[in-house]
Amino acid sequence: MERSSAAAGGGSSRREATRQKLYEAAVTLIAEQGFSATTVDEIAERAGVAKGTVYYNFASKSVLFEELLRHGVGLLTASLQEAADTTDRAGGTKVDALDAMIRAGLGFIARYPAFTQLYVAELWRTNRAWQSTLMVVRQQVVAVIECVLREGVANGEFSDEIDIPLTAAALVGMVLVAALDWQSFQPERSLDDVHASLSRLLQGRVSGSR
Repeated sequence: MERSSAAAGGGSSRREATRQKLYEAAVTLIAEQGFSATTVDEIAERAGVAKGTVYYNFASKSVLFEELLRHGVGLLTASLQEAADTTDRAGGTKVDALDAMIRAGLGFIARYPAFTQLYVAELWRTNRAWQSTLMVVRQQVVAVIECVLREGVANGEFSDEIDIPLTAAALVGMVLVAALDWQSFQPERSLDDVHASLSRLLQGRVSGSR
């Protein structure tokens, strides 16, 4: 039984490693040339696997892309949640938590710029098979911010006039767009520099401090 479990665990780890290779290959290719122009053959070649391996892990290119969205946004959501939780454990304010989440978001985008470009581009499309999935994963990210804003309103740190869903979406959008601008047009700036600028915007626009 122990050997079987170990073998199963090893197989699961190998499959996850293969899927990770396929995610990385797909996101790079699709960011470079678009979804329609990217073929399964190209994804397999870039990942260094056989074409059949792609279909073994994903039923189709569309399914691969849908799972890629879930995987990438899941990583982003987890990084934001961890930033908020760490700030809370340290006794920080909700503004501190939002600030930490902005930094975590910038760090994620710096690490995965191709995925971020792809995600932002797909948000504006309406004819994709994975549109419902995209809306679900988008809400996962926004919901983490909404939770911090609600807690801030509840403890009196934020005004109860804040439109929580719109403010959360605006903060996510601010980080995404600012980070893509940074990566594309101002790559000489450091993460600390970009974070400091967004932090000042947060302090003035959300907390009301001067």
